[in-house]
Amino acid sequence: MTGTWFITGISRGLGREMATQLLKRGATVAGTVRDPASVADLRTAHREHLWVGQLELADPAAIRRVVDRAFNDVGPVDVVVNNAGYGVFGAIEELSDEQIRGVLDTNVIGSLQVARAALPHLRRQGSGRILQVSSYGGQVARPGAALYNASKWCIEAFMEALQQELVPFGIGVTLVEPGVVRTEFRGRSELAQPLAAYDGTPAAALRGLREASPGPGDPVRIAAAMIESAQREPAPRRLVLGSDSYAFMHEALTERLAELEAQRENASTTDWRGEPG
Repeated sequence: MTGTWFITGISRGLGREMATQLLKRGATVAGTVRDPASVADLRTAHREHLWVGQLELADPAAIRRVVDRAFNDVGPVDVVVNNAGYGVFGAIEELSDEQIRGVLDTNVIGSLQVARAALPHLRRQGSGRILQVSSYGGQVARPGAALYNASKWCIEAFMEALQQELVPFGIGVTLVEPGVVRTEFRGRSELAQPLAAYDGTPAAALRGLREASPGPGDPVRIAAAMIESAQREPAPRRLVLGSDSYAFMHEALTERLAELEAQRENASTTDWRGEPG
C-alpha cells in the first residue's frame, strides 16, 4: 500500500520500520520525532516523500499544531498511526508521581489528542484509518507492569468507543496488539526505584527487563502486517500480532469469561423486582 501516512515516533522501533517500508514502496510519510537528527538518514534518502515534525506527545497544543500542519502540507492523509509511547516498570508502590504522570500523558493523553486533532481532517475527507499501537498488555495485567498496563487498557477503551463513533463517517479504527517485539523498547524502558520489601515477589520479576530475552516478535513482519491491515475493509477492530500475544490474551480472556459465567445467577439477584420501598 502507498498513499500518505501520519506516524508518531518514527525515530526507532516499529515506527521507524513502518516509515522505512512505506517510503521504499513510494508512499508519503509524515512522521513525528522528538529529535529531528534521529531521522537524518531517512530525510536524505527520501527527501521528497518524508515530512518530519518535531513533537513532544505530552504537549496537547503542540500536537494540534503539528497534526494540522502535516495535513495541510501533505494531505489528504490516508492512515494515522499512533505509535509513540514508552514504559515504566516496577511495583505500584515503587513508582514515582513523575513516572506515573509521564506515562499517562504520553501513552494515553498523547494518543487521544493525536486522534482528536486528526478527526476534523479525516471527517472532511470522508475516509481514513487510525491504527493505534497497543499491546497484549492492553488485555493482560502483570505484576510490575501495572502502569504500562493501565495506559494500554485506558487507550483501548477510548479507541474501542471511537471505533463505534466513526462508523457513520467511513473512518476505521484498529487496535494493534503486538507481543514482545525485538526492538529497543525493553532496553529503553524505565525502571522504578526498587523497594527492598518487594525483593523476591512477583512484582520484582520485571527488574531484569533490560536483560531479558528479546522475544519472538519480528519488527519487520509486524510493520508489514500493520501496513497490510490498512487495506482491509472493514477495518479489523483488533490486530493480534505474535504467538505470545495470542497465547497471553487467550489465557486472560478465557479466565475472565469463566469468572463472568460463574456469576450469572448471582448477578441477577440484585435486579429490582418491583417491591415497594
